Parts: sequence; structure tokens; C-alpha cells
Amino acid sequence: MKINTALILCAGLGKRLNPLTLATPKPLLVLNNVTMLENCINMLTKLGVKKVFLNTFYLSEKILEFIKKKNFSIDIQIIPDGEIILDTGGGILNMINNSKENDFLVLNPDTLWNEEYVNEVNKMQSFYFLKKINCILLMANKALSFDKNLKGDFSIKDNLLKKDDSKNFIYIGCQILNRNIFSKYDINTFSITKVWNELLDKNELYGFESSNKFYHLTNFEIFKKLQDL
Repeated sequence: MKINTALILCAGLGKRLNPLTLATPKPLLVLNNVTMLENCINMLTKLGVKKVFLNTFYLSEKILEFIKKKNFSIDIQIIPDGEIILDTGGGILNMINNSKENDFLVLNPDTLWNEEYVNEVNKMQSFYFLKKINCILLMANKALSFDKNLKGDFSIKDNLLKKDDSKNFIYIGCQILNRNIFSKYDINTFSITKVWNELLDKNELYGFESSNKFYHLTNFEIFKKLQDL
């Protein structure tokens, strides 16, 4: 089995990257002569994804213009959050309601994605379908993070995520999920962490460990450092 549809979260305000994001949405910031969003789309193309939904809110016209101009080979549909920003959970639910698929790959464009992640995401996908689970997150050990100020989110044991004192692993912005995890939710503003916490309580939130160096566009200071690499 294979994931056919991916979601990219592009609605955020990017306040920690001001003044860069006062006129440019965070997904369109450029590193190594390529926008963060294009990095995302390039990886999804290599993964063989057929359809991409992309949500917008802040400076949405800039993202729409970019997608039209680039004319990517992959089918991309923009789904606006609407009059209010829906946060990560509401934004994902709003996008999946426009699809008949059950399983989705979800990416945050503030990670510097590259070809080295393709094999890992494919392995995570195989694990997801083999174990017949509903949600799995791509994780990196804190030691692999370029931004040493990032705190860990979870610990991992036998691919199950836990929240304990160690929290040595960081969620790096890629997950696979089934629409079933939103069965109790309506489209409004809520964070995906609310859903994760419910899965954690039932020992049903899974993780897959990445061995790649993790570069994340956390704030203006980190952006400047990444430019110097």
C-alpha cells in the first residue's frame, strides 16, 4: 500500500521569523536558492505522491501566485483556512474533508527537506501499513538538531511514543495519519497536539526515528545561521 495524498501546512503567521515574514510567508523563505515549500514539494514528488493539498491563511495570495508560477508536475490544490486560522489540527481536518482518501502524509515546510529523507519516509510508510496504525511521527534525536535550543517532545520505545522525563526526540514535521483520528472533531481552531495527546493516553501514538541531521527554520537567528552553511 502507498500514500497517494499529502498535506502541507502553510497557514502559519511565522512571527518568530519577523521581519522576514512581514511581507513573505514562511514557506516561501529561500535557503540554498530554493524556497522551503519547493523543497517540500520536490520530496513529495520523489515519494510518488499523486495529490497535494496545501492550506493557507496568512499572505495566502503570495503562495497561490507562487504555485501558479512554478507549474509543478504534481497536482496541487490550495485549501484556504477561511476567515480564521484553524491551527494545525483544524487545518489538517479541513484539508482531508476535501479528499476521499483515508491515509495522508502531512508535512511542515519549516523543515529543510531533502532527498535523504525519501528512504526514511518510505520505510515509515511501510511500518504504518504493516502495523495497521492510525498515526506515526518522524522523529530525530535532539543530538541531530542544528538548532540546539529545541527541546525534545517525546521518548521512543519499540516505536511507541511516550512523554516522560527524558524526551530525547524531536518531532521534525512529517507524519502519516488516518482520518479516523478526527472522528470526534469538527472543523474549528485546534492543534494536532490535542489529537496526539489522546493517542498517547491510549498508547497509540507511534514514532519512526530519522538518522538525518535536522535543520528547522525556528526563528530569525537560526535562519541567518542556515544561510551561512
